[in-house]
Amino acid sequence: MKTIIIVSLLLHAALASAQEMEKFRPLFNGKDLTGWTGEGYVVEDGFIVCTPNGKNLMTEATFSSYILDFDFKLEPGTNNGLGIHYPGDGDGAYTGMELQILDNYADKWKDLKDYQYHGSMYTLLPAKKEGLKPAGEWNNQRVVVVDTSIKVVLNGHSILDANLAELSEKHPKHEGVKRRSGRIAFLGHGDKISFRNINIFEIAAPANEADLKATDYTKIFSGSDLIGWKYESTGDHNWFATNGILKHTGKKGATNDLWTNESYKDFTMVFDWRWAGTGEKKMQPIVMPDGSDKLGANGKKELAEIEELDSGIYLRGASKCQINLWNWTCGSGEIYGYRTDPKQSPAVKAACTPKRKADRPLGEWNQTIITVKGDTVNVSLNGETVIENAILAGMPAEGPIGLQHHGQAIDFANIWVKRQ
Repeated sequence: MKTIIIVSLLLHAALASAQEMEKFRPLFNGKDLTGWTGEGYVVEDGFIVCTPNGKNLMTEATFSSYILDFDFKLEPGTNNGLGIHYPGDGDGAYTGMELQILDNYADKWKDLKDYQYHGSMYTLLPAKKEGLKPAGEWNNQRVVVVDTSIKVVLNGHSILDANLAELSEKHPKHEGVKRRSGRIAFLGHGDKISFRNINIFEIAAPANEADLKATDYTKIFSGSDLIGWKYESTGDHNWFATNGILKHTGKKGATNDLWTNESYKDFTMVFDWRWAGTGEKKMQPIVMPDGSDKLGANGKKELAEIEELDSGIYLRGASKCQINLWNWTCGSGEIYGYRTDPKQSPAVKAACTPKRKADRPLGEWNQTIITVKGDTVNVSLNGETVIENAILAGMPAEGPIGLQHHGQAIDFANIWVKRQ
C-alpha cells in the first residue's frame, strides 16, 4: 500500500508546476559529458546530440527509484531509446528495459508493432500514441520509476503505466524486466536527436517514521542537509543531501569519512543504503563460515572475482569496530577488523562473519539494523540476522558513529538511532 501511495504522489509531481523542479538536480551540466560514458554523442549549443556513430550513452551512476525529467527534439524518422535499469553492457532493451524514443509520424515507421512506438517498453508493453510533437519541436518527458512501477508522461499526457512484476510473469525470459536498479541511458541507432534539461529527483526507500518515533528512535539525518554531521575535506565536498538521500559521489581524495557530532554508548541504529555506482572487477578471498579464508588443495587462498564495492559503519569512533557494507562473498555485516585479527579466538572470528549473504542485488536498497550493547554487537540485514552476539573486546565505551568513504558511490537514507 505504501508503494502505491508513493507512486500516486510522484505521478502528481510529474504533472506539477516548475516549482517542483527545485527538488530536481541536473544529470547534464550543459557543457560536456561529465557523469556520462559511451560513444557517438557530442555536446552542441548546450544540448547532447546523437551523431551518426551514436550507440549507447549512459550515466556513470546507478539509480533505483526516481523521477527523470528531460527534453528531446526529434529529426524526421529519428529512432532512439531511453534505457532504464541498464547494467552497462549488452543490448539495453533486454539486459535493461528500453522506452522507445521515436518519430511516430515518419512514414517509414507506419508498420511497426505496437510496442515499438514512442514511449513503449520495447517488446513488453505499448504506450498510448498521444502527446508527441512533430519532428523539429521540443518535447518534455517525465519517467517515474518506483519499485515495480514505471509511468511515462509526455508533454502532460500520461502514455504508459507499467507493472514490472506483472510483465516479468508474462515475459519470464526477459532479464531486464526483473531488475530494480541500474544506469540511465540513451540507446542510439545513429539517428540525430537532441537532449536538454536532463534532471532527476531521486527517491529514498520508504520508512515508517511513526513506528520509529513511537519506539524512541531519533532521526539523525534530516534528509535535506548535513547538520549533525562532520568531516574533513581536502577539496570538493563529495557528501551531499538530496530529497531524503545522503550521497557520496565515490570520488577519492577529497572528502573523508562522515561522522556524527554526537557520541553514543549503547544504541540501536536503523538505516537504508544502496550502491549508487559501479566498482572494478577484482579477485578477493572466499570467506568461510568460521571466518577463515577458503584454501585450495595447494594450500593457497581461493579467490573469487567480485565487483569491488566497499563502505561501512564505524562504531563508537573506532575504525576496527566497523560493520562492513561490501560485495565480498560473505556479504555485508562482517566485522573485518576482528575477523582477521590473529589475536582473536576462533569463536570471535566466527561470530564476526555473516551467517549468510543477505544483500539485495547491487543498486537496490538494503535495510540494516545494528545493536551495540557493552562490547556485544548484533546485525540484521534485510530482516535476517547476519551477526549474532559478536564480542568486540576493546571497543571504546563511547564514541561517534561514522559512515565510511572507501572510493565507491553509495547512498544512505532513513538513518535513525535509539539510545539504550
